[in-house]
Amino acid sequence: MIECTRGGITMANYSGLLIYVAMFAVLYFILIRPQKKRKNQLESMRSDLKAGDKIVTVGGLIGQIVSVKDDDITIEVGVEKSKLVIKKWGIYSKED
Repeated sequence: MIECTRGGITMANYSGLLIYVAMFAVLYFILIRPQKKRKNQLESMRSDLKAGDKIVTVGGLIGQIVSVKDDDITIEVGVEKSKLVIKKWGIYSKED
């Protein structure tokens, strides 16, 4: 290990800090950034929902939106067209 001193501080002290900064940068680009991107996509999709859209809930129910009111969404599911009221956060995806 090379030790250069400048003003009483060794370069070896900075190498440990550099490793932590590099590890944080890698974790940010591998874990945090994609998660934020996915969250923004979900929020955008949920805010753009309208009557007639087909959706899948987090519980796996597939239905068609009948009405949208603030945070509540009414959907029709099944052959008998049963109506359910769910929250927007409970929507996993929108089917095309």
